[in-house]
Amino acid sequence: MPELPEVETIARGVHERLRGDQIIEVWLGSHREPFKTPAVEQAAGLEGRVILAVHRTGKHIVCELGNEGDSPGDLPSAQWIVHLGMTGRLLVTTPEGPVAPHTHARLTLASGREMRFVDPRRFGRLEFRELTRAKAFEGPGTEPTTISAEDFAKLFRGRKLAIKAALLNQSILHGVGNIYADESLFRAGIRPRRMAGRLKRTELLRLHEALLAVLRHAIELGGSSVSDYVDADGVKGFFQLEHKVYMRTGEPCLVCGTPIRRIVLAGRGTHYCPLCQH
Repeated sequence: MPELPEVETIARGVHERLRGDQIIEVWLGSHREPFKTPAVEQAAGLEGRVILAVHRTGKHIVCELGNEGDSPGDLPSAQWIVHLGMTGRLLVTTPEGPVAPHTHARLTLASGREMRFVDPRRFGRLEFRELTRAKAFEGPGTEPTTISAEDFAKLFRGRKLAIKAALLNQSILHGVGNIYADESLFRAGIRPRRMAGRLKRTELLRLHEALLAVLRHAIELGGSSVSDYVDADGVKGFFQLEHKVYMRTGEPCLVCGTPIRRIVLAGRGTHYCPLCQH
């Protein structure tokens, strides 16, 4: 599943290319699963809207929309919210570009480009919100890239679950997933099974610093392409080349040479170094 750096990369790419563009026609597929808001309602709500801005909230891409005649900087009147699920892609292309199998949405724009949502497994979700009738999307938890070190430490006090599970809990921190939890815990020298509520303040502050560094570097490199992920132009990321533990089971630790171990924690494959992490 695309995580925070991948979603941030896509959102930035769509914003750069489509900010100020207008949606003039909407085609939506017949499969029910991707549409959190009914397809007919989405199509009617999207047509004619101006894309004021595109940004990430958690693992969601939020398109801020205005009415015809509005321009970037105006207050949005609606939102189109895209969750990529396991295999979703949000692409900017031209109408002549080949239409990939499992394309569920095609938004034709005044500039002559198209924005397409492709999702083979149909775990992604598309939602339309009219802001006169619903509140703006805020995400389920706290944003990890802006939270202070002290507030980050407070999030885990008294938590009776493993720190890896706590990092994956979207109601605590939204956007962090399996890759970046493993990589951050390695860089902070913390074993994934340790109870979050028993970590020392100094360890949590170290984890906060490691998580920020990992997320920022991953965004700089366009995210990790370990499965279906590509950015808005269909280009893969490069952070997978920087992985220290994720998916390196049995390979030597890049710091101490000890073989990397894999366990299952919170239902997810979890990778760590038994010597570097305590």
